[in-house]
Amino acid sequence: MSAKTDLSQLPNRPLWFEHAQPRARLEADIQADVVIVGAGYTGLWTAYYLLKSDPGLRVVLLEKREVGFGASGRNGGWASAIFPISLHRVEQLYSHYAALQLQTAMNETVDEIGRVLALEGIDADYAKQGFLSLARSAPQMARARAAVESSASFGLPEQWRVLEAGAASERIGAEGILGGLYTEHCALIHPGKLVRGLARLVESLGAKIYEQSAVERMAPGVVHTECGSVRAEMTVRATEAFTSQQPGKSRFVIPLYSLVLATEPLPRELLAKLNLDHRMAFNDMRHLRVYGQVTAEGRLVFGGRGAPYKWGSSMSDQADLVDSIHGKIYDTMLEFFPALRDTRVTHRWGGALGVSRDWCPTVSIDRNSRMAWAGNYVGDGVATSNLAGRILRNLILEREEEINTLPVVNHRSPSWEREPLRWLGINSGLTAASLSDVEERFTHRPSRTAMLLEKLTGAH
Repeated sequence: MSAKTDLSQLPNRPLWFEHAQPRARLEADIQADVVIVGAGYTGLWTAYYLLKSDPGLRVVLLEKREVGFGASGRNGGWASAIFPISLHRVEQLYSHYAALQLQTAMNETVDEIGRVLALEGIDADYAKQGFLSLARSAPQMARARAAVESSASFGLPEQWRVLEAGAASERIGAEGILGGLYTEHCALIHPGKLVRGLARLVESLGAKIYEQSAVERMAPGVVHTECGSVRAEMTVRATEAFTSQQPGKSRFVIPLYSLVLATEPLPRELLAKLNLDHRMAFNDMRHLRVYGQVTAEGRLVFGGRGAPYKWGSSMSDQADLVDSIHGKIYDTMLEFFPALRDTRVTHRWGGALGVSRDWCPTVSIDRNSRMAWAGNYVGDGVATSNLAGRILRNLILEREEEINTLPVVNHRSPSWEREPLRWLGINSGLTAASLSDVEERFTHRPSRTAMLLEKLTGAH
Protein backbone atom coordinates (compact mmCIF):
# COMPACT_ATOMS: atom_id res chain seq x y z
CA MET A 1 0.00 0.00 0.00
CA SER A 2 1.42 3.39 -0.97
CA ALA A 3 2.03 6.22 1.50
CA LYS A 4 -0.66 8.27 -0.24
CA THR A 5 -3.25 5.48 0.06
CA ASP A 6 -2.39 5.21 3.76
CA LEU A 7 -3.42 8.85 4.28
CA SER A 8 -7.10 7.99 4.30
CA GLN A 9 -6.49 5.61 7.20
CA LEU A 10 -4.96 8.25 9.45
CA PRO A 11 -7.24 9.74 12.14
CA ASN A 12 -7.84 13.43 12.73
CA ARG A 13 -5.01 13.98 15.20
CA PRO A 14 -2.79 17.08 15.11
CA LEU A 15 0.89 16.40 15.59
CA TRP A 16 0.81 19.04 18.33
CA PHE A 17 -1.88 17.29 20.39
CA GLU A 18 -1.04 15.89 23.80
CA HIS A 19 -3.35 14.23 26.32
CA ALA A 20 -3.63 16.36 29.43
CA GLN A 21 -5.45 16.20 32.73
CA PRO A 22 -8.87 17.71 31.98
CA ARG A 23 -9.85 20.87 33.78
CA ALA A 24 -13.12 21.22 35.64
CA ARG A 25 -16.17 22.57 33.87
CA LEU A 26 -18.14 25.53 35.18
CA GLU A 27 -20.89 24.25 37.48
CA ALA A 28 -21.79 27.33 39.51
CA ASP A 29 -22.62 31.00 39.20
CA ILE A 30 -19.46 33.03 39.81
CA GLN A 31 -18.13 36.58 39.65
CA ALA A 32 -15.16 37.93 37.72
CA ASP A 33 -13.72 41.19 36.47
CA VAL A 34 -13.11 39.83 32.95
CA VAL A 35 -14.61 36.68 31.43
CA ILE A 36 -12.98 35.40 28.24
CA VAL A 37 -14.87 33.05 25.92
CA GLY A 38 -12.31 30.81 24.21
CA ALA A 39 -9.05 29.37 25.58
CA GLY A 40 -6.92 29.63 22.45
CA TYR A 41 -4.13 32.07 21.70
CA THR A 42 -6.31 35.21 21.70
CA GLY A 43 -7.95 34.43 25.01
CA LEU A 44 -4.77 33.28 26.70
CA TRP A 45 -2.60 36.17 25.50
CA THR A 46 -5.32 38.60 26.64
CA ALA A 47 -5.44 36.96 30.06
CA TYR A 48 -1.66 37.02 30.31
CA TYR A 49 -1.26 40.70 29.54
CA LEU A 50 -4.22 41.68 31.76
CA LEU A 51 -2.79 39.84 34.75
CA LYS A 52 0.75 41.10 34.20
CA SER A 53 -0.62 44.65 34.17
CA ASP A 54 -3.07 44.15 37.07
CA PRO A 55 -2.37 41.01 39.13
CA GLY A 56 -5.45 41.61 41.25
CA LEU A 57 -7.89 41.09 38.37
CA ARG A 58 -10.27 38.15 38.53
CA VAL A 59 -9.98 36.58 35.06
CA VAL A 60 -12.05 33.57 33.98
CA LEU A 61 -11.74 31.69 30.67
CA LEU A 62 -14.53 29.47 29.35
CA GLU A 63 -13.66 26.81 26.76
CA LYS A 64 -16.19 24.68 24.89
CA ARG A 65 -13.81 21.71 24.46
CA GLU A 66 -10.28 21.84 25.85
CA VAL A 67 -7.46 24.38 25.78
CA GLY A 68 -6.15 24.78 22.24
CA PHE A 69 -8.87 22.70 20.60
CA GLY A 70 -9.33 25.14 17.71
CA ALA A 71 -6.86 26.84 15.40
CA SER A 72 -4.38 27.42 18.24
CA GLY A 73 -3.68 23.69 18.38
CA ARG A 74 -4.05 22.95 14.67
CA ASN A 75 -2.01 25.53 12.77
CA GLY A 76 1.24 25.05 10.87
CA GLY A 77 3.47 26.66 13.49
CA TRP A 78 4.35 29.95 11.76
CA ALA A 79 4.50 33.06 13.94
CA SER A 80 4.93 35.48 11.07
CA ALA A 81 4.55 39.17 10.41
CA ILE A 82 2.25 38.44 7.45
CA PHE A 83 -0.99 40.41 7.45
CA PRO A 84 -3.89 38.93 5.46
CA ILE A 85 -4.50 41.96 3.27
CA SER A 86 -1.86 43.94 1.42
CA LEU A 87 -0.43 47.16 2.81
CA HIS A 88 -1.77 48.94 -0.26
CA ARG A 89 -5.25 47.79 0.73
CA VAL A 90 -4.68 48.99 4.31
CA GLU A 91 -3.57 52.34 2.86
CA GLN A 92 -6.80 52.54 0.84
CA LEU A 93 -8.90 51.78 3.92
CA TYR A 94 -6.96 53.99 6.35
CA SER A 95 -3.73 55.78 5.45
CA HIS A 96 -0.15 55.23 4.34
CA TYR A 97 1.10 55.91 7.85
CA ALA A 98 -1.37 53.45 9.34
CA ALA A 99 -0.14 50.73 6.97
CA LEU A 100 3.50 51.36 7.91
CA GLN A 101 2.59 51.41 11.60
CA LEU A 102 0.78 48.10 11.23
CA GLN A 103 3.69 46.33 9.53
CA THR A 104 6.11 47.62 12.17
CA ALA A 105 3.83 46.30 14.90
CA MET A 106 3.57 42.90 13.20
CA ASN A 107 7.37 42.69 12.90
CA GLU A 108 7.80 43.57 16.57
CA THR A 109 5.18 40.99 17.56
CA VAL A 110 7.30 38.11 16.25
CA ASP A 111 10.03 39.24 18.66
CA GLU A 112 7.56 39.89 21.48
CA ILE A 113 6.45 36.26 21.44
CA GLY A 114 10.05 35.13 21.76
CA ARG A 115 10.65 37.62 24.57
CA VAL A 116 7.70 36.39 26.62
CA LEU A 117 8.54 32.73 26.11
CA ALA A 118 12.11 33.34 27.30
CA LEU A 119 10.98 35.51 30.22
CA GLU A 120 8.35 33.05 31.42
CA GLY A 121 10.32 29.87 30.75
CA ILE A 122 7.93 28.37 28.19
CA ASP A 123 9.64 25.93 25.83
CA ALA A 124 7.60 26.10 22.64
CA ASP A 125 10.45 25.30 20.21
CA TYR A 126 10.61 28.98 19.24
CA ALA A 127 13.16 29.58 16.48
CA LYS A 128 13.32 32.84 14.56
CA GLN A 129 15.06 32.16 11.24
CA GLY A 130 12.61 33.91 8.92
CA PHE A 131 10.72 32.42 6.02
CA LEU A 132 11.46 31.84 2.37
CA SER A 133 8.79 31.94 -0.29
CA LEU A 134 10.24 29.99 -3.19
CA ALA A 135 9.76 31.00 -6.81
CA ARG A 136 9.38 27.86 -8.90
CA SER A 137 8.10 29.40 -12.13
CA ALA A 138 8.70 32.56 -14.12
CA PRO A 139 5.46 34.25 -12.91
CA GLN A 140 6.34 33.41 -9.31
CA MET A 141 9.81 34.91 -9.73
CA ALA A 142 8.26 38.02 -11.25
CA ARG A 143 6.00 38.30 -8.19
CA ALA A 144 9.01 37.95 -5.87
CA ARG A 145 10.82 40.83 -7.57
CA ALA A 146 7.66 42.93 -7.69
CA ALA A 147 7.08 42.36 -3.95
CA VAL A 148 10.51 43.72 -3.06
CA GLU A 149 10.12 46.72 -5.35
CA SER A 150 6.63 47.44 -4.03
CA SER A 151 7.74 47.17 -0.42
CA ALA A 152 10.70 49.47 -0.98
CA SER A 153 8.62 52.11 -2.75
CA PHE A 154 6.04 51.87 0.05
CA GLY A 155 8.70 52.76 2.60
CA LEU A 156 9.83 49.33 3.83
CA PRO A 157 13.08 48.61 1.93
CA GLU A 158 14.29 46.05 4.49
CA GLN A 159 11.08 44.01 4.79
CA TRP A 160 11.85 41.59 1.94
CA ARG A 161 14.76 40.63 -0.25
CA VAL A 162 15.05 38.59 -3.41
CA LEU A 163 17.25 35.51 -3.44
CA GLU A 164 18.51 34.23 -6.76
CA ALA A 165 18.30 30.53 -7.61
CA GLY A 166 21.56 29.43 -6.01
CA ALA A 167 21.02 31.27 -2.74
CA ALA A 168 17.42 30.06 -2.45
CA SER A 169 18.38 26.45 -3.19
CA GLU A 170 21.07 26.55 -0.50
CA ARG A 171 18.36 27.32 2.05
CA ILE A 172 15.60 24.97 0.83
CA GLY A 173 16.45 22.07 -1.47
CA ALA A 174 13.16 21.87 -3.31
CA GLU A 175 12.83 21.03 -6.99
CA GLY A 176 12.69 23.64 -9.75
CA ILE A 177 13.79 26.69 -7.78
CA LEU A 178 14.32 29.88 -9.78
CA GLY A 179 14.77 32.10 -6.75
CA GLY A 180 12.81 33.25 -3.75
CA LEU A 181 11.51 35.99 -1.51
CA TYR A 182 12.94 36.12 2.02
CA THR A 183 12.01 37.95 5.22
CA GLU A 184 13.55 37.66 8.66
CA HIS A 185 10.22 38.44 10.34
CA CYS A 186 8.97 34.94 11.06
CA ALA A 187 9.55 32.39 13.81
CA LEU A 188 8.57 28.76 14.08
CA ILE A 189 6.83 27.42 17.17
CA HIS A 190 5.26 24.19 18.40
CA PRO A 191 1.59 25.26 18.56
CA GLY A 192 0.61 22.73 21.23
CA LYS A 193 3.51 23.57 23.53
CA LEU A 194 2.71 27.25 23.13
CA VAL A 195 -1.00 27.04 23.90
CA ARG A 196 -0.56 24.61 26.81
CA GLY A 197 2.33 26.64 28.20
CA LEU A 198 0.28 29.83 28.07
CA ALA A 199 -2.62 28.11 29.81
CA ARG A 200 -0.43 26.93 32.68
CA LEU A 201 1.15 30.38 32.88
CA VAL A 202 -2.10 32.32 33.18
CA GLU A 203 -3.35 29.86 35.78
CA SER A 204 -0.17 30.48 37.79
CA LEU A 205 -0.96 34.20 37.57
CA GLY A 206 -4.43 33.62 39.04
CA ALA A 207 -6.71 33.02 36.05
CA LYS A 208 -9.28 30.23 36.19
CA ILE A 209 -9.88 28.10 33.09
CA TYR A 210 -13.03 26.01 32.77
CA GLU A 211 -13.13 23.37 30.01
CA GLN A 212 -16.16 21.55 28.54
CA SER A 213 -18.07 24.75 29.30
CA ALA A 214 -19.86 25.75 26.12
CA VAL A 215 -21.29 29.25 26.25
CA GLU A 216 -24.99 29.28 25.44
CA ARG A 217 -25.68 32.98 25.73
CA MET A 218 -23.80 36.25 26.21
CA ALA A 219 -25.51 39.35 27.55
CA PRO A 220 -24.08 42.63 28.89
CA GLY A 221 -22.32 41.72 32.12
CA VAL A 222 -23.08 38.00 32.15
CA VAL A 223 -22.13 34.85 30.23
CA HIS A 224 -24.26 31.71 30.57
CA THR A 225 -23.20 28.09 30.18
CA GLU A 226 -25.34 24.99 30.65
CA CYS A 227 -24.41 24.56 34.31
CA GLY A 228 -23.28 27.97 35.46
CA SER A 229 -22.74 31.62 34.65
CA VAL A 230 -20.07 34.27 35.02
CA ARG A 231 -20.95 37.86 35.87
CA ALA A 232 -18.19 40.25 34.88
CA GLU A 233 -17.51 43.88 34.08
CA MET A 234 -16.17 42.92 30.64
CA THR A 235 -16.64 39.94 28.33
CA VAL A 236 -14.03 39.07 25.68
CA ARG A 237 -15.13 36.98 22.71
CA ALA A 238 -12.06 35.08 21.52
CA THR A 239 -13.70 32.37 19.43
CA GLU A 240 -12.17 32.99 15.96
CA ALA A 241 -13.91 30.80 13.31
CA PHE A 242 -16.33 29.41 15.92
CA THR A 243 -17.86 32.89 16.16
CA SER A 244 -19.82 31.90 13.03
CA GLN A 245 -21.74 29.34 15.11
CA GLN A 246 -23.05 31.92 17.59
CA PRO A 247 -26.54 33.45 17.32
CA GLY A 248 -26.57 36.47 15.04
CA LYS A 249 -22.95 36.00 13.95
CA SER A 250 -23.32 33.66 10.96
CA ARG A 251 -22.44 36.47 8.53
CA PHE A 252 -19.83 38.13 10.77
CA VAL A 253 -17.10 35.61 9.90
CA ILE A 254 -16.88 32.39 7.91
CA PRO A 255 -14.86 29.24 8.66
CA LEU A 256 -12.40 28.09 6.00
CA TYR A 257 -10.36 24.95 6.56
CA SER A 258 -6.63 24.52 6.25
CA LEU A 259 -5.34 20.92 6.13
CA VAL A 260 -1.96 19.61 7.26
CA LEU A 261 0.30 16.55 7.08
CA ALA A 262 3.34 15.59 9.16
CA THR A 263 5.97 13.00 8.36
CA GLU A 264 7.91 10.70 10.61
CA PRO A 265 11.18 12.21 11.92
CA LEU A 266 13.55 12.45 8.96
CA PRO A 267 17.13 11.14 9.12
CA ARG A 268 19.72 13.87 9.60
CA GLU A 269 21.43 12.87 6.36
CA LEU A 270 18.19 13.33 4.41
CA LEU A 271 17.49 16.69 6.06
CA ALA A 272 20.98 17.84 5.11
CA LYS A 273 20.58 16.56 1.54
CA LEU A 274 17.33 18.53 1.15
CA ASN A 275 18.73 21.62 2.90
CA LEU A 276 16.07 21.25 5.57
CA ASP A 277 18.40 20.96 8.56
CA HIS A 278 17.21 24.28 10.03
CA ARG A 279 14.05 25.95 11.39
CA MET A 280 13.23 28.31 8.52
CA ALA A 281 9.61 28.41 7.42
CA PHE A 282 8.96 28.04 3.70
CA ASN A 283 6.34 27.92 0.98
CA ASP A 284 6.21 28.91 -2.66
CA MET A 285 4.49 31.77 -4.41
CA ARG A 286 1.50 29.89 -5.78
CA HIS A 287 -1.94 31.44 -5.35
CA LEU A 288 -3.56 28.58 -3.40
CA ARG A 289 -1.35 28.74 -0.35
CA VAL A 290 0.84 25.93 0.94
CA TYR A 291 3.26 26.11 3.88
CA GLY A 292 5.97 24.02 5.48
CA GLN A 293 8.42 23.74 8.32
CA VAL A 294 10.70 21.18 9.94
CA THR A 295 9.97 20.66 13.63
CA ALA A 296 12.57 20.54 16.39
CA GLU A 297 12.45 16.73 16.22
CA GLY A 298 12.99 16.69 12.46
CA ARG A 299 9.49 16.07 11.09
CA LEU A 300 8.36 17.86 7.95
CA VAL A 301 5.03 19.58 8.51
CA PHE A 302 3.36 20.52 5.23
CA GLY A 303 -0.09 22.03 4.81
CA GLY A 304 -2.30 23.99 2.47
CA ARG A 305 -5.66 25.49 1.62
CA GLY A 306 -8.30 24.29 -0.82
CA ALA A 307 -10.87 22.51 1.35
CA PRO A 308 -14.36 23.58 0.21
CA TYR A 309 -16.48 25.96 2.24
CA LYS A 310 -19.53 24.26 3.78
CA TRP A 311 -23.03 25.60 3.18
CA GLY A 312 -24.27 27.87 5.93
CA SER A 313 -20.81 28.13 7.52
CA SER A 314 -21.35 24.74 9.11
CA MET A 315 -18.49 23.28 11.14
CA SER A 316 -17.85 19.71 12.21
CA ASP A 317 -15.00 17.41 13.17
CA GLN A 318 -15.53 15.63 9.84
CA ALA A 319 -14.60 18.82 7.97
CA ASP A 320 -11.05 18.54 9.33
CA LEU A 321 -10.40 15.60 7.00
CA VAL A 322 -10.83 15.91 3.24
CA ASP A 323 -9.15 12.94 1.57
CA SER A 324 -8.86 14.61 -1.83
CA ILE A 325 -7.25 17.78 -0.43
CA HIS A 326 -4.93 15.88 1.88
CA GLY A 327 -3.96 13.87 -1.21
CA LYS A 328 -3.19 17.04 -3.16
CA ILE A 329 -1.11 18.38 -0.28
CA TYR A 330 0.83 15.12 -0.26
CA ASP A 331 1.39 15.36 -4.02
CA THR A 332 2.63 18.94 -3.62
CA MET A 333 5.01 17.87 -0.85
CA LEU A 334 6.51 15.29 -3.22
CA GLU A 335 6.59 17.87 -6.00
CA PHE A 336 8.81 19.92 -3.70
CA PHE A 337 10.82 16.96 -2.40
CA PRO A 338 10.65 13.77 -4.55
CA ALA A 339 13.15 12.13 -2.20
CA LEU A 340 10.37 11.85 0.39
CA ARG A 341 8.38 9.37 -1.71
CA ASP A 342 9.15 6.50 0.67
CA THR A 343 8.80 8.60 3.82
CA ARG A 344 5.90 7.71 6.09
CA VAL A 345 3.25 10.32 6.87
CA THR A 346 2.25 9.81 10.50
CA HIS A 347 -0.29 12.59 11.13
CA ARG A 348 -2.97 14.44 9.24
CA TRP A 349 -5.43 16.98 10.50
CA GLY A 350 -7.31 20.13 9.65
CA GLY A 351 -8.74 23.18 11.33
CA ALA A 352 -10.95 26.15 10.66
CA LEU A 353 -9.66 29.68 10.32
CA GLY A 354 -11.86 32.76 10.56
CA VAL A 355 -12.32 35.03 7.54
CA SER A 356 -14.18 38.35 7.50
CA ARG A 357 -15.77 39.69 4.33
CA ASP A 358 -12.90 42.11 3.67
CA TRP A 359 -10.22 39.66 4.92
CA CYS A 360 -9.17 42.16 7.60
CA PRO A 361 -8.73 41.15 11.27
CA THR A 362 -10.23 43.21 14.06
CA VAL A 363 -9.63 44.03 17.71
CA SER A 364 -12.68 45.84 19.07
CA ILE A 365 -14.52 46.99 22.18
CA ASP A 366 -18.06 48.20 22.83
CA ARG A 367 -18.33 49.64 26.33
CA ASN A 368 -22.11 49.96 26.11
CA SER A 369 -22.51 46.20 25.74
CA ARG A 370 -19.44 45.56 27.93
CA MET A 371 -18.04 43.36 25.17
CA ALA A 372 -14.63 43.16 23.51
CA TRP A 373 -13.54 40.82 20.75
CA ALA A 374 -10.70 39.95 18.38
CA GLY A 375 -10.13 37.59 15.50
CA ASN A 376 -10.75 37.04 11.79
CA TYR A 377 -7.04 36.31 11.33
CA VAL A 378 -7.41 34.48 7.98
CA GLY A 379 -4.82 31.89 8.99
CA ASP A 380 -2.19 34.36 10.19
CA GLY A 381 -3.25 34.33 13.82
CA VAL A 382 -0.26 32.83 15.63
CA ALA A 383 1.44 36.22 15.82
CA THR A 384 -1.59 38.48 15.29
CA SER A 385 -3.32 36.98 18.34
CA ASN A 386 -0.44 38.16 20.53
CA LEU A 387 -0.80 41.69 19.17
CA ALA A 388 -4.57 41.41 19.70
CA GLY A 389 -4.06 40.33 23.32
CA ARG A 390 -1.95 43.39 24.05
CA ILE A 391 -4.44 45.72 22.40
CA LEU A 392 -7.39 44.12 24.23
CA ARG A 393 -5.51 44.60 27.51
CA ASN A 394 -5.08 48.27 26.69
CA LEU A 395 -8.70 48.79 25.64
CA ILE A 396 -10.11 47.01 28.69
CA LEU A 397 -7.83 48.75 31.21
CA GLU A 398 -8.00 52.07 29.29
CA ARG A 399 -4.23 52.06 29.01
CA GLU A 400 -2.73 54.39 26.41
CA GLU A 401 -0.25 52.88 23.97
CA GLU A 402 0.61 53.51 20.32
CA ILE A 403 -0.70 50.11 19.19
CA ASN A 404 -4.20 51.28 20.20
CA THR A 405 -4.23 53.40 17.04
CA LEU A 406 -3.50 50.53 14.63
CA PRO A 407 -6.04 50.13 11.79
CA VAL A 408 -7.29 46.81 13.19
CA VAL A 409 -8.66 48.57 16.28
CA ASN A 410 -12.44 48.81 16.10
CA HIS A 411 -12.30 47.84 12.42
CA ARG A 412 -15.77 46.95 11.13
CA SER A 413 -15.93 44.50 8.24
CA PRO A 414 -19.04 44.25 6.07
CA SER A 415 -21.25 41.20 6.53
CA TRP A 416 -20.93 38.17 4.30
CA GLU A 417 -23.66 37.61 1.75
CA ARG A 418 -26.57 35.31 2.53
CA GLU A 419 -26.67 31.82 1.10
CA PRO A 420 -26.47 30.68 -1.65
CA LEU A 421 -24.35 33.68 -2.73
CA ARG A 422 -21.88 33.06 0.08
CA TRP A 423 -21.36 29.40 -0.85
CA LEU A 424 -21.06 30.20 -4.55
CA GLY A 425 -18.70 33.12 -4.11
CA ILE A 426 -16.30 31.51 -1.63
CA ASN A 427 -15.99 28.19 -3.42
CA SER A 428 -15.65 29.97 -6.76
CA GLY A 429 -12.79 31.95 -5.25
CA LEU A 430 -11.04 28.79 -4.06
CA THR A 431 -11.47 27.25 -7.50
CA ALA A 432 -10.18 30.42 -9.15
CA ALA A 433 -7.05 30.41 -6.97
CA SER A 434 -6.36 26.80 -7.93
CA LEU A 435 -6.99 27.48 -11.61
CA SER A 436 -4.69 30.50 -11.46
CA ASP A 437 -1.81 28.21 -10.58
CA VAL A 438 -2.72 25.87 -13.45
CA GLU A 439 -2.98 28.86 -15.81
CA GLU A 440 0.52 30.01 -14.89
CA ARG A 441 1.94 26.52 -15.25
CA PHE A 442 0.76 26.34 -18.85
CA THR A 443 1.11 29.95 -20.01
CA HIS A 444 4.27 30.87 -18.07
CA ARG A 445 2.70 34.28 -17.54
CA PRO A 446 1.08 35.90 -14.49
CA SER A 447 -2.52 34.78 -14.09
CA ARG A 448 -5.20 37.30 -15.04
CA THR A 449 -7.64 35.36 -12.88
CA ALA A 450 -5.41 35.82 -9.84
CA MET A 451 -5.07 39.54 -10.49
CA LEU A 452 -8.85 39.90 -10.52
CA LEU A 453 -9.19 37.79 -7.37
CA GLU A 454 -6.69 39.96 -5.52
CA LYS A 455 -8.56 43.12 -6.54
CA LEU A 456 -11.81 41.62 -5.27
CA THR A 457 -10.49 40.45 -1.91
CA GLY A 458 -7.52 42.70 -1.17
CA ALA A 459 -5.74 39.55 -0.02
CA HIS A 460 -2.22 38.58 -1.00
